[in-house]
Amino acid sequence: MRVLSVSELCCSPVLQAPLEPDDALALATALKVLADPARLRLLSLIKAADGGRATTGVLADQVGLTQPTITHHLGALYEAGFLERERDGRQTWYWVKPDGLEAVRQLLDPSPARQTI
Repeated sequence: MRVLSVSELCCSPVLQAPLEPDDALALATALKVLADPARLRLLSLIKAADGGRATTGVLADQVGLTQPTITHHLGALYEAGFLERERDGRQTWYWVKPDGLEAVRQLLDPSPARQTI
């Protein structure tokens, strides 16, 4: 895991100008949702899944958590705008919302010259 150095943190766009109260709240809320290792793993597994979509059952098998726990985490990611979902009979399919992380990126680095990976 890469940790930002003090020099990188002090020069981060987030610290170059004061955040508006609404932006600070939005960023803190999004980061709180993303601060859970299981949720980060779920995002990566969904993104890497065949077709970029996965069901709760498949994810539970891969992560090693119970389906209710997976459903809780997926619900938090969905409510925060990081995932989309669709019911198909008894299954729910999840996929990463294309612009879900863009709002967080924009608040962390609003410069137009920012390069995306």
